[in-house]
Amino acid sequence: MNLSDLPPVPGVEHREVHVNGVRLHVAEAGHGPPLILLHGWPQHWWSWRRLIPRLAEDYRVLAPDLRGWGWSEAPHDSYAKATFAADIVALIDAEGFDRVKLIGHDWGGYTAFLLALEHPDRIERMVTLDIPPPWTERFHPRQLSLLFFLAYQVVVATPGLGSWTMTNSNHFIRTIIRAGSGRHATWSEQELDAYADVLRDPARAAASSACYRTFLTRELPPALRGGYRPSDLKVPTLLAMGSASFLQWTLAPRPGPNLRVATIAGAGHFLPEEAPSQVLDLALPFLATQTAGSG
Repeated sequence: MNLSDLPPVPGVEHREVHVNGVRLHVAEAGHGPPLILLHGWPQHWWSWRRLIPRLAEDYRVLAPDLRGWGWSEAPHDSYAKATFAADIVALIDAEGFDRVKLIGHDWGGYTAFLLALEHPDRIERMVTLDIPPPWTERFHPRQLSLLFFLAYQVVVATPGLGSWTMTNSNHFIRTIIRAGSGRHATWSEQELDAYADVLRDPARAAASSACYRTFLTRELPPALRGGYRPSDLKVPTLLAMGSASFLQWTLAPRPGPNLRVATIAGAGHFLPEEAPSQVLDLALPFLATQTAGSG
């Protein structure tokens, strides 16, 4: 993937950083305290395009592509979420940051939770978007419908089939994004294909398949048996869910000692693009709040 092919966002510069044995593409804008944005699947750094200009007024914003996605290197690997987290810790170290603030969506939000749980001294505050925390919520019968939700993950995770669905045409990715959006969301073909075109690269399609295969076979089972607990989260966190998101309907994450939960009315899963103004209205004051013991 060539950096000359990057979709433009005013004020954003691009570079590559070698960390943790992988080359990461980083989009950067603004000056001030560091704020790292972590995207989800099936997307990349460009999913933050509607938030970066405002965030860059107050922060030095870094939006890396996670390994295997966007313009970052896509090594043959298991794509464990702990590896994503290790990459970001290495990026924080490489940039010379002591502590950072985070906003993460989808797998980027899951990665943010892991960073906060395992490296609370490096994360000052964070906002996560439409991703349940990595602990088991109290069972509700409607959670059985998660089996339907997991069906697309099984398709993506299946060796051969998963990569084929992405490299064969843009239809699968277009369908996934539209299906996960609120009914008022509008997507142009060009916006959808900014993601689908990248995933037609065989290495990146294979990385997506490995990401879901690792989750379903190695990460989900221990999580269901009980791993982290809400009391383990020490970093002040705001979790925003879309009211029309399938994850909100089935899981309805609950607040915890350091977890505030908010809902964005009418929005589906892709909050940075469906509801950028509402995300900013929630995130900016929360991130600006002084954390006890900081400064």
